[in-house]
Amino acid sequence: MGFDVPLWRAIAVFRAASLAYAAALAVLHHDALSRPWLAWSVLALMAAWTVVTTRAYARPPLRTWRLLTADLAVSFACLFATAPAATAHYLTQAPPLSGYWFAGAALSASVIWGRRGSAAVALLYGFADITLRVVMDAALTGATARGVVLLLLTGLAVGYMARVAERAEERFARAVALEARIREREQLARSVHDSVLQVLALVSRRGAEVGGEAAELGRMAGEQEVRLRSLFTDGLVDGEDTRGAETAPGPGAFDTPGAADTGDAGTVDLRDLVRRHESVHVTVAAPATPVTLPAHAARELAAAVAAALDNVARHCPPGTPAWVLVEDEDDAVTVSVRDEGPGFPPGRLDEARRDGRLGVAQSVLGRLRDLGGTAEVVSGPEEGTEVELRLHRERARDGA
Repeated sequence: MGFDVPLWRAIAVFRAASLAYAAALAVLHHDALSRPWLAWSVLALMAAWTVVTTRAYARPPLRTWRLLTADLAVSFACLFATAPAATAHYLTQAPPLSGYWFAGAALSASVIWGRRGSAAVALLYGFADITLRVVMDAALTGATARGVVLLLLTGLAVGYMARVAERAEERFARAVALEARIREREQLARSVHDSVLQVLALVSRRGAEVGGEAAELGRMAGEQEVRLRSLFTDGLVDGEDTRGAETAPGPGAFDTPGAADTGDAGTVDLRDLVRRHESVHVTVAAPATPVTLPAHAARELAAAVAAALDNVARHCPPGTPAWVLVEDEDDAVTVSVRDEGPGFPPGRLDEARRDGRLGVAQSVLGRLRDLGGTAEVVSGPEEGTEVELRLHRERARDGA
């Protein structure tokens, strides 16, 4: 729904209300009508045209200068129909038969043609009203000038609002498109991080340890890793979560599908996915009953757990124990990953994010954000690290 839809609805309501007012004036001053049948025929035409324009302006493809020209032609015709249908005395008691109903066409012009168009229509209305009074030999009053001024001011205000709504809609469309591109880029970066970057980091580290020709291979792999990281860092870091850290391959790093795995249907027991990471150093505690989630949500949550365990393998001394706790609540599922590693000082995650190491920002926090959940990282020097992932079931169903 466009931002200008409320304007068109308001104009439609105004047309209906002003039509009722014109009919009330005709009834009140019925004695001043020279041809009552013609006057009521004009009011019937105004009622039919109100229905036509309400439906037509509700459809954006029909909001063209052709429809507006026809609208103005009908409105001016109803205005001049006052001459054969009423006496000069009628204009001293009430406005022309079209009354304030004419303003509906003027407001439509302000939305389609803008402020200049509305000003032109208001001036034409003033000229037509004066011409009608001259033809009917009716006295010119201050009401004519006041009507033109009010119509002019209202048209300018509505025209300005229409242009503001149009610009707001354009900016909103650009923002939505930009968000979609950023989201797609984040998902691609997450998938690459979970596979290619981790492999390159592993080759670089192992090559440096082995030495010789393998060291040169490791150096080249490290260079490619830096280039790939820079590709995905540009444009993502500024709009990303304020936390991030480097990750590297760890136990089960490639066992859990990544963000690209979005076409799954049905439900999955989260316990089965998380228990894949259980090992001598990783303890998994889960409820005795199944923890069912939509397949995509369960796999993404398990992938975030895998990324957190990868950080343990990368940043903690070999053999550092880690625990994974799965909690199944009535309305949410919480998974906590805790290790007894050295932890890290405040600001370390921000520094890693600025350096383009978006492991936590993309593979952990990004996944939970896309699912509508929350992720919190708590750590301190020599205090270990705890990552708490929480996903509400209702949001998981919506995201699936």
